[in-house]
Amino acid sequence: MSGFEKYLHDRIKVDGKTGNLENVSINRDRTKITISASIPLSKRQLKFLTKRYLKKQQLRDYLRVVANSKNSYELKYFSLDSGDAEDDEDEDMEE
Repeated sequence: MSGFEKYLHDRIKVDGKTGNLENVSINRDRTKITISASIPLSKRQLKFLTKRYLKKQQLRDYLRVVANSKNSYELKYFSLDSGDAEDDEDEDMEE
């Protein structure tokens, strides 16, 4: 979590510039990072940065970024079990 917090701190752009976080605060609890801003901040940019961090850490195959409300994102695990069961059913039907 601390690595992700530092990554966001280094890469969030405000007015087209990185490191310009005067109006933005990044807080971390145990399992939650909260970003609050007194100016409009692009939710799409946060999603992009999150996906990019997951790819860099080679976690993109296991986690996905999902909007759980209008103002927040959540990371969820892919459900791999359901995909395997469907593949098995398709093979049985072909035989």
